[in-house]
This record gives sequence, C-alpha cells and structure tokens, in this order.
Amino acid sequence: MLLLQFIGELLARGCGLPIPGNVIGMGLLLVALAQGWIQVDWIRDAADLLLSHLALLFIPAGVGVMVYFDLLRREWFAITVALVVSSFAVMAVTGWVETWLDRREHRRAD
Repeated sequence: MLLLQFIGELLARGCGLPIPGNVIGMGLLLVALAQGWIQVDWIRDAADLLLSHLALLFIPAGVGVMVYFDLLRREWFAITVALVVSSFAVMAVTGWVETWLDRREHRRAD
C-alpha cells in the first residue's frame, strides 16, 4: 500500500499533476484490487485500523474551518448554496447510475 502511495507521489511531483500523490496512490490501489494484483486479505488489517480511527482524520479539517472562520462568516451564503446544489447533484447522479446499473443487470438476466 505504501509503495502505491510512493508511486503516486512520484507521478504527481514528477509529471506536475494537479492531483495529490496520495489520491493517485489510492487510484492505483483501486486498479490493483480490481485486477487482482493485490488481494483484499493482504490489506484488510491496515484498512480496519484506519477505519477504526477515521474520526482522527477529520481533526485537520476542523482546524482548517476554525482558521478560516472569518472567511466562512463572510461567504456563508455562497458556501451554503454550493453545498446544497452539489448534494442534490450527487444524489441525482447516484440515482441515475443506480437506474442504469439496474437496467443493465436486468438485460443480462434476460
């Protein structure tokens, strides 16, 4: 897992990509899991450990909110609109994808 994150960091910095290396590493992990190059059992313990302490990963975001509280106070309306619109967009896309997958599954069953 750390090797994939390292490769992601190398790609991000070496190619000047605007995507963080850890995100690229997670994408590489997803591809490796989908292709069967890495077995889920190999990473289960590490994933369980991270998930059990997931709340700790929100501390930096909470600190960031406190640091930019003045900006949030000034721009609260735009932030609220963006959150509401993006939430509805995510729900719509999720519903569309679920409907598409359901139709695709029924076609295969017939």
